[in-house]
Amino acid sequence: MKKLIRIIALAFVLVFAIGAIASSAAAYTTYTYSYGGQPLSSPDAYRPYKQIDSSYMNLPAALSKPSDLYIDNETGEIYLVDPQQGTNEQPGAIYVLDENYKYQYKIDSFINSYGNPDRLKGASGVAVANGKIYIADTNNARIVVLDRETKECVAIHNTPDAEVVEGDAIYSPIALSVDAAGRMYVVSSTTIDGIISLNADGSFASFIGAQKVTYNAFELFWRRFQSAEERAKTEKNVSVTYNNICIDKDGFIYVTTENIDPSSQQSAITGKSKSGDYAPVKKLNAKGNEIMRRNGFWPPSGEVAVRNEYQVDKTKDIYGASTIVDVAIGPEETWSIIDSKRSRIFTYDKNGNLLHAFGDKGTQLGNLQQPGAIVYQGSTMLVLDKQENAFTVYHITEYGEVLLKALELTNNRQFTEAVKYWNTILQSNNNYDAAYVGIGDAYYRSGDYNEAMENYKVASDVESYSEAFKRWRKDAVNDYLFLIVAVIVVFIIVVGKYLGYAGKVNKRVATQGGKRKFYEEFLYAHHVMFHPFDGFWDLKHEKRGSVRAATAWLAIAVVAFCYNSVGKSYMFSGGKPGSLISTALSVLVPLFLWVLANWCLTTLFEGEGSFKDIYIATCYAIAPMPFLVICSTALTHFVSLSESGFVSLTMGFAWVWFFLLLFFGTMVTHDFQMGKNIITMIATVVGMAVIMFVAVLFSGLLIKMATFVSNVITELTFS
Repeated sequence: MKKLIRIIALAFVLVFAIGAIASSAAAYTTYTYSYGGQPLSSPDAYRPYKQIDSSYMNLPAALSKPSDLYIDNETGEIYLVDPQQGTNEQPGAIYVLDENYKYQYKIDSFINSYGNPDRLKGASGVAVANGKIYIADTNNARIVVLDRETKECVAIHNTPDAEVVEGDAIYSPIALSVDAAGRMYVVSSTTIDGIISLNADGSFASFIGAQKVTYNAFELFWRRFQSAEERAKTEKNVSVTYNNICIDKDGFIYVTTENIDPSSQQSAITGKSKSGDYAPVKKLNAKGNEIMRRNGFWPPSGEVAVRNEYQVDKTKDIYGASTIVDVAIGPEETWSIIDSKRSRIFTYDKNGNLLHAFGDKGTQLGNLQQPGAIVYQGSTMLVLDKQENAFTVYHITEYGEVLLKALELTNNRQFTEAVKYWNTILQSNNNYDAAYVGIGDAYYRSGDYNEAMENYKVASDVESYSEAFKRWRKDAVNDYLFLIVAVIVVFIIVVGKYLGYAGKVNKRVATQGGKRKFYEEFLYAHHVMFHPFDGFWDLKHEKRGSVRAATAWLAIAVVAFCYNSVGKSYMFSGGKPGSLISTALSVLVPLFLWVLANWCLTTLFEGEGSFKDIYIATCYAIAPMPFLVICSTALTHFVSLSESGFVSLTMGFAWVWFFLLLFFGTMVTHDFQMGKNIITMIATVVGMAVIMFVAVLFSGLLIKMATFVSNVITELTFS
């Protein structure tokens, strides 16, 4: 009996243990995004290890809404800022922990430069550099500088200059970073002109990284009638403030803001904007220029496929663009941001590629209630939860270490070795597009452009594919220069011979009588192309063309557009060819609508052309397009995306030529003057819209009638 009880007890223990492990593993899902914006599940790069609270840290007092974390990379000490937003009796403190998260001492008071006791009040941010501790003493509106070893006050920097604070605003430093030269970059919650740059002595240097102010056409017009004060006020309403800052080893500054208009922020993401105008995180140089690389599939701004998550989980009423509250620099030039709206962490490489995203709201280990700060302790990640008054330690997984190793080798230009690690990643996560991009980058830098293109193609990275294609094309041109020149010369000769033959046929037919053959009617289109006035006149009055030849040209145009739909290179199609049926209809339907609408208006505008004349003239007007459309399609296989203007120019020339021929053909067919012809063509376009509306209305009525008859038959059948 005792043995049975022990077995049952052991079973319960195992069940609870397995449940705890499963619960921990299911804390969140790690994912990335595909080129098409689809979330793709990924192995965990980080897993939660432990939540560190006041009790674990052995703090002398429990935390109350901590605001910031900072790690001194030289000493390994961790600075935990707890403003407490209190009175002089509870001024807040900065708790200093060792690398094992145990309390060492706190900073809440000091002797100032006048020899008097002084204390912090609502300090919100801290930074350590050059052997000094810099504290954003928020409620005292100053920066306090202490010696790291002695904790003695070195300097106090009050409001730097009158120009920093305008009107009734109060200087309110909430975060700061310091570079190797001692320059301080301060985020003030009330400053809309950007980051405040202070010299090492605390004097004001400049504002950097101010958010650009944009206006629509109406606002630009209205500002002409505004006074200088009103224009300044308008700019303040549009500008945004920053909420956090950090600086990397090279002195580049990362800043975040949560005050970007959500719709503008999301539009920049869906539009794959390379600009930082509506980005919630920016990278600035010392002059304040925005230099962040946004070369990933999507701009590094947090969530991509935003949706109403209440429809998925009734406990989460979340919608819209990410709310970014902090940024941290990780190993191998990676960096991470916190989306406080979803309690998620997004990590990117130096080029803006999303490496992984994870996290969720909740009280389970690994989830967060109100994330407010993030720092890296080597490859370990610490994330502060303001609501839980604790921070969570995330340890990197084996998968995450392989990912960092691949980045390290790529950054060190050891491309052959990097490919091995990227392939290892693909063995664990074969839908990880960033790995294919990494392999493509490695091959690209090693000069194997063909392999680079293949990997970029798998990842749907069209822009990188285009860059590799340019290098591959350069090598191909050098290898096959003679053959390429020969093909071009032969092509020009063939086209010239064909046009010469068509000219001879048209000249001969002009002087001979009798019934014309199909090929003679067909080739007459070449005369119409270059001599539209007499060409369209003879087309109608001398019967140089026919319905069968016109239909042949229309069929060729349909084939040319279908080829354009499915025959463009990967760079211009993205590997997604169009539908042949929809392409054919997109040519045939507008053409027949034009002919029908124009014919319907002939009586109203006293036109002389019949339905047949209009159809023939329209089809002959389309004759130049097939050749140019085929050329532009073929051209996509020889130019890169940056040279797409040649393709657009060819297609644009084709459409202009067609519209000019259509204009002159309509004018000659109906014997109109210029002005009357313009009015007729505008009326024809309106008539096309009316016919489409009537057709849609009539088809809808037919569907309703058919549904009604079907319902009646059903009722009679079962009655």
